[in-house]
Amino acid sequence: MRVHQYIFGKDGGAERFFVHLVAALAKRGVDQTTVMRWNRRWKPDVEPYSRVIESNFRNLSIDRLLLPIRVRMMAEMQKPDAIISWSTRGARLMPAYKGGMKLSRLGDYPTHLGYFKNTDILVCNTPSIGDHVRQLGWDRGVEVISNFTDTALVEPISRAEVDTPEGVPIVMTMGRFVKRKRFHLLIEAMTSVPDAYLWIAGDGEEREALEATMRQHKLENRVRFLGWHKDTRRYVAACDIFVMPSSHEPLGNVILEAWAQKKAVVSSRSEGPLWFVRDGDNGLLVDIDDVPGFARAINQLIAQPQLAATLGENGRASLIGQFSEDAICDAYIELFKRKP
Repeated sequence: MRVHQYIFGKDGGAERFFVHLVAALAKRGVDQTTVMRWNRRWKPDVEPYSRVIESNFRNLSIDRLLLPIRVRMMAEMQKPDAIISWSTRGARLMPAYKGGMKLSRLGDYPTHLGYFKNTDILVCNTPSIGDHVRQLGWDRGVEVISNFTDTALVEPISRAEVDTPEGVPIVMTMGRFVKRKRFHLLIEAMTSVPDAYLWIAGDGEEREALEATMRQHKLENRVRFLGWHKDTRRYVAACDIFVMPSSHEPLGNVILEAWAQKKAVVSSRSEGPLWFVRDGDNGLLVDIDDVPGFARAINQLIAQPQLAATLGENGRASLIGQFSEDAICDAYIELFKRKP
C-alpha cells in the first residue's frame, strides 16, 4: 500500500500526531512519501518511515507554481492508494488524481470549503468538526478519526534539571505560545496557588508577553519556561497536575499526552475536551477564561491527592480505550482501501 502526505504546519499538536501516524503506518507496511516545509524540527522523526520532499509552498514563491505540477506527476507515476492533505494549505495542493482516495485531515474548523475541491473525504478529528463542515454545505464523505499518542510510561526528569525543589506541587502546560492557548491566564491563576511551581513547555510569538505577565505577578521564582522539546514526556511524567487553559481547542492533543503519563488534567470547556473529558471522572473542566476557576481546580487536586490519582488513572483508561494506535491506524487503512 502506498500513501502520499502533504503537511505544511510548524510545531503543534497536529504535527506531533502526524509523526506518530507516519511511524505507525510504516509498521503496518505502508510505503509513504511526505511533502513538508523546509527545516522542520520533526523531520528526523519522519525520515526513517517516509521519503521527504521539502517545500514552503508559499504564495510568493516559485514552488507555488511548480509544486502542484510535481505532486500531480508524482501521483500519476507512483499511483498511491491514497493522498492525505493536512489542514487547508495542504488541501490546496491536492491534485485531481483519479487512482486513489483523496483525504483531507482536519484538526480545526475551516471557514469555507473552497480548499477541498479535489478532496473525496474530509477526515475530522472530532465530531463537532464533522458537523461544522456539513453545515457549510459539504456533501461528500466525512469520517471522524481522532488522534493517538505514545502510551509508554517514562521516567520523570529530575526536578533539579528544572530548578525546582523537591516536595512542591508542579503544575504543567505546553503548546505553541499564541493567545488562544491562554497561558497568560494560567500564570495569573498561579498567584492563588501558593507554593506550587508552573512549568510551561513550548515557544512562539507570545514568549515575551508571557514573561512580562510572570514578572507583573512577581512569579519569577515559581514559573519555569522549558522551551521547545521534541519529546516532552519526561517533563509531563514529573508534574503533578496538567492544565490546558485554551479558549479554542478543536481536540487537545496535549491532554492525551498527559493521560499517557497518568496525570490529572484540568481543562477549559473548549470544543475538543467537551467531547472526551468527563468532569470529575477523567478530568476537571473549567469555564473558558475563568481564572479563579482554574485556581480552585488546581488547589482542589493539590489538597486531594487521591482524587488526582483517580483522575489520572481514569484518563489513561480513556486514552487506551478511545484513542488507541491500532483502532485509529485500522480506520485510516480502511479508508485507503476504498475506491473513489
